[in-house]
Amino acid sequence: MNKQIMELIDKIRTLEDELEVELVKRREELRFELIGRKVRFEQEILERHRELKTSLTRYIVKARPLVALTAPFIYIIIIPFALLDLFVSLFQFICFPVYGIPKVQRRDHFVFDRHKLGYLNLLEKFNCFYCSYGNGLISYVREIAARTEQYWCPIKHARRISGTHPHYSRFLDYGDADAWHENMKDLRCDFDSDKKENKKQDNE
Repeated sequence: MNKQIMELIDKIRTLEDELEVELVKRREELRFELIGRKVRFEQEILERHRELKTSLTRYIVKARPLVALTAPFIYIIIIPFALLDLFVSLFQFICFPVYGIPKVQRRDHFVFDRHKLGYLNLLEKFNCFYCSYGNGLISYVREIAARTEQYWCPIKHARRISGTHPHYSRFLDYGDADAWHENMKDLRCDFDSDKKENKKQDNE
């Protein structure tokens, strides 16, 4: 990977760090803090949340009929989601040890905390829980697929693709046959670099 690309990657990481600093400032404005994986609001804010809560009955009555009719189509997706979760988890459980790939930790992708917000009613909390599961699952599956891709085919595409995974920037350049033969074996299981980078960002 050439020097200019590495410099651009470093700039992106610097911007991500700056974004995290701004998010911390926003948490302070909303008067809550993160303690490990738990969220703690000030008592005054908790009381305000309860005041703003919409009752379940009122929420259902005010819902547009057409929106309510879409509910079965939303909730039935849990079936393919659950099957995807099962089979992808089995895949990494069986195959990753054989390949020498570190397993993806579910806790890094599934976050369930919005259901604890006092200004949400029961149905809103359930919907937030459901969305957290769906999006967490996609993130979890994507990371498993990304690590699999790094093992079997760590080559960039000729065309620019949208939303690349974190490992993609380290893939070999498209058409670089020499790099494929010289570096592929080292790159395919080099997940230590990702661990070191993540640890560095956590410490910062």
